[in-house]
Amino acid sequence: MTQPDPRSSRRARLGVLAICCLSIFVVSLDNTIVNVALPSIRRELSASVSQLQWVVDAYTVVLASLLVLAGSIADRVGRARIFRVGLVLFITGSVLCSAAPSASWLIAFRAVQALGGSMLNPVAMSIIRNTFTDERERAQAIGVWGGVVGLSMALGPLLGGGLIAIAGWRAIFWVNAPVGLLAVVLVRRFVPESRASEPRRVDPIGQALVIVALGALTYAIIESGSNGVASARTLGTAAIAVAALVSFVAYEWRRSDPLIDPRFFRSIPFSGAAAIAIAGFTALGGFLFITNLYLQSDRGLSPVHAGLYTLPMAASAFVAAPLSGRLVGKRGARLSLVAGGAGLAIGSLLLTGLEPTTPVGRLLIAYLIFGLGFGMVNPPITNTAVSGMPAAQAGVAAAIASTSRLVGISLGVAIIGAIIAAGHAGTSFAQASRAGWWVMTACGLVVVALGIASTTAHALATARAATGPQAREDLAAA
Repeated sequence: MTQPDPRSSRRARLGVLAICCLSIFVVSLDNTIVNVALPSIRRELSASVSQLQWVVDAYTVVLASLLVLAGSIADRVGRARIFRVGLVLFITGSVLCSAAPSASWLIAFRAVQALGGSMLNPVAMSIIRNTFTDERERAQAIGVWGGVVGLSMALGPLLGGGLIAIAGWRAIFWVNAPVGLLAVVLVRRFVPESRASEPRRVDPIGQALVIVALGALTYAIIESGSNGVASARTLGTAAIAVAALVSFVAYEWRRSDPLIDPRFFRSIPFSGAAAIAIAGFTALGGFLFITNLYLQSDRGLSPVHAGLYTLPMAASAFVAAPLSGRLVGKRGARLSLVAGGAGLAIGSLLLTGLEPTTPVGRLLIAYLIFGLGFGMVNPPITNTAVSGMPAAQAGVAAAIASTSRLVGISLGVAIIGAIIAAGHAGTSFAQASRAGWWVMTACGLVVVALGIASTTAHALATARAATGPQAREDLAAA
């Protein structure tokens, strides 16, 4: 059956946006919903702190490693087709997670889940990018998409807490199946097929180096918490990560059709967007990892009550993201990025003196401010990364921005978890987490600085130069 071109009417375009948002809601939800289940998983499966970190990071590392490849393949073979395949794999992984007999199996099944998820995030953004051709309308659509992503990630603890209270931690994976199946039907019915006119070739060597670099870096950070920063295992794995990264850059620079186009990073706004995503989502990953363990350990709250405590963050992120999208469409990205970074920094700073008995009012205010900051930061990242890129490479460009987000979450969980593991002996969880809140404060300040630096007139000029004809000629001659 031939679907109508969604670009022909606003109603059809909004329908495609709704379908993409529905699909991406469950994928983004699984970035955070698991956090509230960590104490329950720890008790039932006798999981260690490092295993809990891997339950989160196995998902984000695999997603981050494969997003660029998935976006490139979708540009080549068809975005709607890859979107449907990703949904089926994601549903399969979710069902397997719900039946995991041990922590190790749960980690493995989370990787299967992420394999499917990697085919959804960049492809959804690519579909949106090619459906909304008007720049202002596209910025608003991306703002809605960012709001859904932010809402799903922020609501994860709240929804997870309710599901755990009703049916246990395995229920957080059951809910993905009906939503995913509905999305499969809707995509097949309403989303037309699209491809890039000049798709990129598959780059297996570059892809393998990305997986090795991200996996080894995350492993080194996580294991440093229990083995020590100077241990042979930590240093050896870190050396592998560095070697893989250096090899990747050298290899990609020589390719005429690289996995990640080096000329993209000649654009200060695009490079800045990637760095802002890493910093902002490092703060988010650390925030959620600490908050749920703190609320259920030091304060003794149930999963439901722990989720309710994070509701101010969810609500403020949901409200801020669409407002940020409109602001970006009218006035550019700077104001949203500066305000967002300030919110992340202030919200984290309020918790640098965290105690088991910190007043509830102070906690809720900090969560509210942090959520506002996160909601403001997300839309300008996507808009900056995608809007400045050629339409034919929208999938790859969106994938790089999404990869940066997931790298940030992985680093946030790995770094903050390592800090807690190293300092938890003989202290409360709250006291062990204080250095982590300082790290998140610094991340917010980095977002502010990069938000200003990446939106100057000079920076915008580099974006035009990086994607112009001369840039392509320079790359071909390199």
